[in-house]
Amino acid sequence: MTDEGNRETEVLDESEPIDLDSNTSDELDTVMREALEAVESSEESRQAAAATVATEKTAAVEKTAAVKPISEIEEGETEEELRAAVGAHREKALRTLADFENYRKRMQREREDEFRFRAFEPMRDFVAVIDNLERALASPGDVDDLKQGVEMILKQMRNLLRDHHVARIDAIGETFDPSLHEAVSQHEDPDVAEPTVSEQLQAGYMMRDRLIRPAIVKVAMPANSGGGGRD
Repeated sequence: MTDEGNRETEVLDESEPIDLDSNTSDELDTVMREALEAVESSEESRQAAAATVATEKTAAVEKTAAVKPISEIEEGETEEELRAAVGAHREKALRTLADFENYRKRMQREREDEFRFRAFEPMRDFVAVIDNLERALASPGDVDDLKQGVEMILKQMRNLLRDHHVARIDAIGETFDPSLHEAVSQHEDPDVAEPTVSEQLQAGYMMRDRLIRPAIVKVAMPANSGGGGRD
């Protein structure tokens, strides 16, 4: 007899004896029902414990086998074979991590180079302007020739700005816009109905939709605005 059987026997022996003659049939049914419930409870506990142990063993094997699914582990596979498979997967994982780290460092270097040399292409274009300026200064021609050369270089500069999406802000006659214009003075003008740029002291520039610098302007104010006379 097993230890569990012995314990059950001891429990029965230590319990009070049942006097069948003095107990009613209802009392006998109660005792039998309680005994049956105790046996069923013990069986359910044993099954739950066995299921827990099986789950823990399965999790341990899956963790040891790493990427190898539990369904692919053969019943007769030895511990050495499992260790070899785990080692191979570990080595593969380490190589993958090393490749990822190298990729991360390479991308970081590329971003740093992109930041350091972000003006490389525009500068390569603008050095050609310097070449033309040096040729103009070294030319033996008269003032008119020099002026003509400077005009050609200015045209070249404007073409380069256009190629790099830089646009000039010509503000004269435009409604004053503080997001594009910087007013240095204002004066009354009865001919304008709203603040208007009357003179541009320095052109502004935009690159795509971003302002490089505002246009420096003088602003004409309507006569009834009360802002005239400051010039």
